[in-house]
Amino acid sequence: MDDQAAGSPQDARRVPVCYRHPERETGIRCTRCERPICPECMVDASVGFQCPECVREGRGTGHAPAASVPRTIAGGAVAADPRLVTKILLGINLAVFLAVQVRPSLVRDLYLIGAWPPAPFLPTQGVAEGEWYRLFTSMFTHQEIWHIAFNMLSLWWLGGPLEQALGRVRYLTLYLISGLAGGALTYLLASGTTASLGASGAIFGLFGATAVLMRRLKYDMRPVIALLVINLIFTFGWSNIAWQAHIGGLVAGVVIGYAMVHAPRERRALVQYGTCALVLVAVAVMALLRTAQLT
Repeated sequence: MDDQAAGSPQDARRVPVCYRHPERETGIRCTRCERPICPECMVDASVGFQCPECVREGRGTGHAPAASVPRTIAGGAVAADPRLVTKILLGINLAVFLAVQVRPSLVRDLYLIGAWPPAPFLPTQGVAEGEWYRLFTSMFTHQEIWHIAFNMLSLWWLGGPLEQALGRVRYLTLYLISGLAGGALTYLLASGTTASLGASGAIFGLFGATAVLMRRLKYDMRPVIALLVINLIFTFGWSNIAWQAHIGGLVAGVVIGYAMVHAPRERRALVQYGTCALVLVAVAVMALLRTAQLT
């Protein structure tokens, strides 16, 4: 069978596809080389969008190539390995999980708890006793295999695309603050003697930011919304789940994610990190309020 001749009517009707992602149709082209680019690949320029290669090579900019650094949709640097931070987070979680399996008593020093033992006994441990580090260490601590397996699969599925879209620093900031927000809401609303642990707050933060990003890029949101609804059903329908961590992380992820992808270019860093600072202030207020109640 003969090949279709180039320039034929059928070829002319073919929808352009991204030169880096052939499976993605797009109507956007680089303003310099005119190669088709999808929303994930396009880099903001003074006029229109450019492909990563043109920005990297500094074509037509009048300065050295090193002065032009490809940027993500959130303003982060385009990295050679778009999953590096996600891999590191996975490694930390797995390392802590293995340490807890080898030495089970270690979990008592890592989980989130307000004050223990309960009244009338004198508390000897807990965030209310000055162990604020528990808001952080509990984010990386798991005991059951199903718990870490579910969270790490979600981290891998959500983390890679988000890291690529936001850039490493912004992605790590989103992850950590979402986890802290989930822990702070758990500390505020749960019983002071109830221990909680896991990366669920940070994972739900990634869910929230992913939904915001997909809406910004005009992708089909049905898959992520369906998955989020399923997770929320488990959150409120399954016992022994700290729903406060899930909701706190989700809200923080939506707020930070919106600031990351919608910040105006001329004030991008101020809006993005200013929003992160405000969320951290909310985390501190919740923690201080609960500490005052328990002490």
